[in-house]
Amino acid sequence: MLKFIKQHMETIAGIEIYPMISLLIFFTFFVLLFWWVFTSRKEYIEKVKQLPLDPSDSQNL
Repeated sequence: MLKFIKQHMETIAGIEIYPMISLLIFFTFFVLLFWWVFTSRKEYIEKVKQLPLDPSDSQNL
């Protein structure tokens, strides 16, 4: 099955660029996420960390 897919993919012109584009997109996303985590303010992180425990936001179900 994989041999058939590989053979079929080799016949498509210009398909070799798609793995490179996807790698670039994912690498860029994770680098930006890494940068955001290390440059975010500590007050914001503490506020977000406490959100699940905030009693003022509890709902009476």
